[in-house]
Amino acid sequence: MDLQVLRSFQAVAEGTTVTDAAADARITQPALSRALNRLEDEVGAELFQRVGRVLRLTPAGRVFKEYVDAVLDSYDRGRRAVAEIVDPDAGAVSLAFLHTLGTWLVPRLVTDFRQAFPQARFELHQDGEIGLTRHLLDATADLIITSSEPAHPLITWRRLLVEPLRLAVPARHRLARRRRVRLAEVAEEPFILLKPGYGLRGISETLCLEAGFTPLVGFEGEEVETLRGLVAAGLGVSLIPSSPDSTTPPDSPIRYLEITDVRGARDIGIAWLSSRALPPLTRRFLDHALESVAAPAASQAPSRA
Repeated sequence: MDLQVLRSFQAVAEGTTVTDAAADARITQPALSRALNRLEDEVGAELFQRVGRVLRLTPAGRVFKEYVDAVLDSYDRGRRAVAEIVDPDAGAVSLAFLHTLGTWLVPRLVTDFRQAFPQARFELHQDGEIGLTRHLLDATADLIITSSEPAHPLITWRRLLVEPLRLAVPARHRLARRRRVRLAEVAEEPFILLKPGYGLRGISETLCLEAGFTPLVGFEGEEVETLRGLVAAGLGVSLIPSSPDSTTPPDSPIRYLEITDVRGARDIGIAWLSSRALPPLTRRFLDHALESVAAPAASQAPSRA
């Protein structure tokens, strides 16, 4: 077997068709099919079974894929490490982060870092809290920027900043003329929240409980922008992260209010696998992120989601 066959096996195992995998490998479909058959002969077990027109992993195939993933990950990391020894200022930083941080924090960190290391490349992924932890454990990212410390013994997390959370209400809401409110003042109103499993959903529910009530869930979404749209339409209120360098336009259909009865904020931190040595350039980016973001300044930032 060779690495290309293993990559093709990995691709097919993850749902790519044999035709597409062959095209990616720049070989014919029959040639790839023969290579996969030879792989099964070498392993001594059937790795795929056909379900209609789709190949699915057998139990033996699922076990084998775990080791193939580890082999390819180790090889790719080895290549990156050698490349960065040859040219320590070049290479790629693999970073995954929350969707809401892609509009301000991540661009700022990347831009500032590339001023010092202009040849640096970035492999960027966006996901929710659970997905970010998976990126680390599956080795599809070396670093993650997340809103809560992952509860996993192999992951190290460090706080970067404290991000304010504001109560978003429609512009015609009874509280819209206020700048500050108690969260308890909207205890009877429908809340627009992210679906269960997202970090912001858990934080929102916890803050409501601290304010003395369980939120009445009116709508659920998968993107903060969806929450904004539903609030703007007058369908409820929501707790929205507030970026530190933006303002609310006067004609905005939403008003963002400071919360006074509970701590309206969430921690933003960066995490990595304790057991995995970071490539040199990635380590430099980690140090850059830890040194360049000041939590006290961020927590006092202007309010706007």
